Amino acid sequence: MKRDAFFDNAKFILIFFVVFGHLIQPFTDGSKPMYTLYMWIYTFHMPAFIFLAGFFAKGSGKKDYIIQLAKKLILPYLIFQLMYTGYFFFIGKDGWLNGPFYPHWSLWFLFSLFCWHILLFWFKKIPPFIGLAIAVEIGLVVGYLDGVGHSFSLSRTFVFFPFFLAGYWLTKEHVKKWRTQRVREFGLVFMAVIAGLIAAFPEFSSGWFLGSKSYEVLGTPELGGLIRLAVYVLAGLMTVSVLAWMPGKEFKFTHLGSQTLYVYLLHGFFIQFFREAGWFKVDNLFDVVGLAIVSLVIVLLLSSSVIRTMTQPLIEGRVQLVKQKWDQLIHSREYR
Repeated sequence: MKRDAFFDNAKFILIFFVVFGHLIQPFTDGSKPMYTLYMWIYTFHMPAFIFLAGFFAKGSGKKDYIIQLAKKLILPYLIFQLMYTGYFFFIGKDGWLNGPFYPHWSLWFLFSLFCWHILLFWFKKIPPFIGLAIAVEIGLVVGYLDGVGHSFSLSRTFVFFPFFLAGYWLTKEHVKKWRTQRVREFGLVFMAVIAGLIAAFPEFSSGWFLGSKSYEVLGTPELGGLIRLAVYVLAGLMTVSVLAWMPGKEFKFTHLGSQTLYVYLLHGFFIQFFREAGWFKVDNLFDVVGLAIVSLVIVLLLSSSVIRTMTQPLIEGRVQLVKQKWDQLIHSREYR
């Protein structure tokens, strides 16, 4: 699919929110403003990111595509599962020893992303509205099953699949229709209202936006399905509202939107180190701005050609960038 500045901008900005959300999480306890900001980010950042992943899954279902996908997602998952295990042990983090199918921290996304592509093999044969209704129903039902949780990333796979499926079925034209002045105005008001509601009801658990826990664990074994349905509607409207404001022009950072996998896989080494080291604190607005700047620096650093060249063998299983750098070095010496 030909690259589009709108989608690359959206992916870059959303991966920033992913990093920023992870960075501020330790400062949410006892701080109403920080908890409000954290919860507000979580209403949209993963649903929107997953929606875009589904949007770019148009070729899913073919045998060769699945094989390449396994190399792109499952192999890095296993590699980084091992790497994070060793790293967490090194920095003294509790719960450092996880089995291969109990994803460390943010690695659940890789496992779930592979599963979503597999699910498309069947769901792409179903009419869009019916398939989406079935996906939502499955996402509601799994919350009643205590055995479906973090292992194999099963809970998140089913809970977030409707966003991936919606992204698969919608076209570029559909998404760009959201960028009208009316939708933007509605989105701005809606995002502000949601921030106000989160501040007004701080007892609402963030677990509802994480999608990894059963209704029993979340404390609402009977009404959990209705609450999750409301969360689905909220996340859908927040996704539309946020994407409506994504710029369509090309900027210097736009091309970095194609490198979000590197940021996603590698940013945990920074975040977990900062958490264990206790380097940061939040006492005022300037501290929050400072954390936003740190998050941006992490995104830019991990998107850089130097980092991608060093880590491409681990993440993509290729050495193309290393070869390019080597060829450039050889050519530069020949011309001296």
